[in-house]
Amino acid sequence: MTSRTLRAMTVLTAAAALCATASTAYAVQNPDRRTPRIVTAWAHAWNGTDPQALGGLFTADGTYTDEAVAVTFRGPQEIAGWKARADTLIEDVRVTVRATRVQGDRITVRAVYSGHLKGAPKPFAVPMTTLLDLDENHCQIASDRDHYSLAAVLTQSGLPADWTPPAA
Repeated sequence: MTSRTLRAMTVLTAAAALCATASTAYAVQNPDRRTPRIVTAWAHAWNGTDPQALGGLFTADGTYTDEAVAVTFRGPQEIAGWKARADTLIEDVRVTVRATRVQGDRITVRAVYSGHLKGAPKPFAVPMTTLLDLDENHCQIASDRDHYSLAAVLTQSGLPADWTPPAA
């Protein structure tokens, strides 16, 4: 078994454990604040190399919208495909969670989104706010909406404002 497969199984097992009971979705990760486990799994999936780990956190009809580039993906397979595409375009892609706020079925995540666009002269690190809407059991993501400045990513990367990624 490869380390990639083992990591993916760990993330998917953690996601399945979240669904055991709704109350397990919120666990203390740090004595100073409460971080929902689903957020920890989401960040871990983004920071990993297996696209299926991210897709596996979503409901069958879940959506993932990247507001900066105005795209929406539906269902775990399309969402996994989005992660795979990001991994081909961005080296060392990373989401670092800074704070979370839970309001009912919605979690607001404040994070830093960073990486190095392939072919760009410099890496980037920009603030990002993500809205996660959970299913009724609080164990899977029904909707993810990422908000960050594409202009800031391009400026920090040393790319022109009209840069577009190469075709897939």
